Amino acid sequence: MNRYILYFFSLIFISTLIFGNFFTQIPVAKAAQELENAQADRARLESELTNLESEIAQKQKDLSGQKGQSVSLSRDISILTTQIKKAKLDIKAKGLVIKKLGGEIVDKNKKITALNTRIDNIRESLAQLIRKDREIENNSILALVLSGNTISDAYGDIDAFSSIKKDIKKSVDEINGVKTMTEEEKSVLEQKKNQEVDTQVQLENAKKQVEISEADKQKLLSISHNKEIEYQKLLDEKAKRRAEILSMLFNLRDVSAIPFEKALEYAKIAESTLGIRPAFLLAILTQESNLGTDQGSCYVTNMDTGSGISSKSGKAFLNVMKPNRDVKPFFDITTSVGRDPYKTLVSCPIGGSGYGGAMGPAQFIPSTWQLLKNRIASTLGIKTPDPWYAKDAFIASALYLTDLGAKEGSYTSERNAACKYYSGRKCDTKKPTNFTYGDSVMKKAANIQTKYIDPLQN
Repeated sequence: MNRYILYFFSLIFISTLIFGNFFTQIPVAKAAQELENAQADRARLESELTNLESEIAQKQKDLSGQKGQSVSLSRDISILTTQIKKAKLDIKAKGLVIKKLGGEIVDKNKKITALNTRIDNIRESLAQLIRKDREIENNSILALVLSGNTISDAYGDIDAFSSIKKDIKKSVDEINGVKTMTEEEKSVLEQKKNQEVDTQVQLENAKKQVEISEADKQKLLSISHNKEIEYQKLLDEKAKRRAEILSMLFNLRDVSAIPFEKALEYAKIAESTLGIRPAFLLAILTQESNLGTDQGSCYVTNMDTGSGISSKSGKAFLNVMKPNRDVKPFFDITTSVGRDPYKTLVSCPIGGSGYGGAMGPAQFIPSTWQLLKNRIASTLGIKTPDPWYAKDAFIASALYLTDLGAKEGSYTSERNAACKYYSGRKCDTKKPTNFTYGDSVMKKAANIQTKYIDPLQN
């Protein structure tokens, strides 16, 4: 093969790389200009945010000072007025954050598109080079040498062949590098999208809080200063509601219900030691209890096969508990806390298929509880944790949710943790049941926060 042919194809390849990258740079250059404009816009938004955050901090300072005053009608009106102003500033700030994130998401999408275009161009050039490389390889090095007019020509042909090999490696390395950049950009994009969802949820919650505070303020304003008796009546109603919340029973799966005051106490222990939001933890346990109502509860009657019966209907199940995974741990757990394994409730199989065997309020299967029991004991400072004791179950759930990422406290991190708690995977629109569970937990958490926890703090 003539060396000039090899040089010709090498030239084609090099030209393809040069011009391919040139045309790739056209959308990249356009994106760069748009990015520069977006950065200027973001700088303006960030300046506005800084000013708003300063105002919000001042309102919080005012609010703390007002709460330190003695209880009076004017004091409570002032507090509500400040709360409303602070919340409205917060709403404005959240709106700016969402706008800023929206611009960043657009930028990331454009950058990913440009990177994908670059990969396609390099691949096309690489394909041409590989095809030519295979053609050359069909001729042996000896034939290459013999085909040359001179020894010098032959060496030139070999050099060109070696150059093509190097160019192939360079192209492959470049593709791998661009792929890595693309994956990194995609990861950042997902984070930005999650932040946008989280901020939107916070914004909606802030708007609802303003509505509640406005209603409370109007109620106070309707009371004349000459009618302190009416104001005292309002205070009495709030105190009554507080007492009702504290005494309300919090239903738990497979054990007796406990007062909400006690449930909140356990949830706050979990918050202080593990960083899990109380409303979210209570929502998870409420969801599990509701599911428990629908599923029924079972007893294991055979410690070899894991078969058992429903405590409600008497229906027999062959698959109450997975024998080679959970039966022995279940026997060990129950006997270690002084319970009769044959008279201790566990979950029945859902729909009669798969396995049941989940224990207590937090609905842990025995093998999972065994993995967590030392951490539960260490967190609570006890020797042997009990899955059917509410406090131990609360801490067990909080530990598991921490491992699943709920400690971040954002809406998306909590929702994904709930989905993983239920199915082992994060929320996925392709799996409606999984996603429904996560959404249901988050709705319950919002309800618990606004209806039961917030009234106790005001």
